[in-house]
Amino acid sequence: MHDNVYKTLEITGSSKTSIEDAVQNAIKKTSKTVHNLRWFEVADVRGHLQDDAIDYWQVTVKIGVTLDD
Repeated sequence: MHDNVYKTLEITGSSKTSIEDAVQNAIKKTSKTVHNLRWFEVADVRGHLQDDAIDYWQVTVKIGVTLDD
């Protein structure tokens, strides 16, 4: 077993559809430029209102990344 070291990134994703889609968008976009993504934790959920209705969701996730040797 390796003694891994992790870095935690805090990323906010958004979606007009759902909280889950906002999380998926954050992870998908992050994975385009960062490798070794290992886990995520939802840190904050909020939304934007427009005309007294939810316009879109914003979800902040903490993403754990394994550092290279």
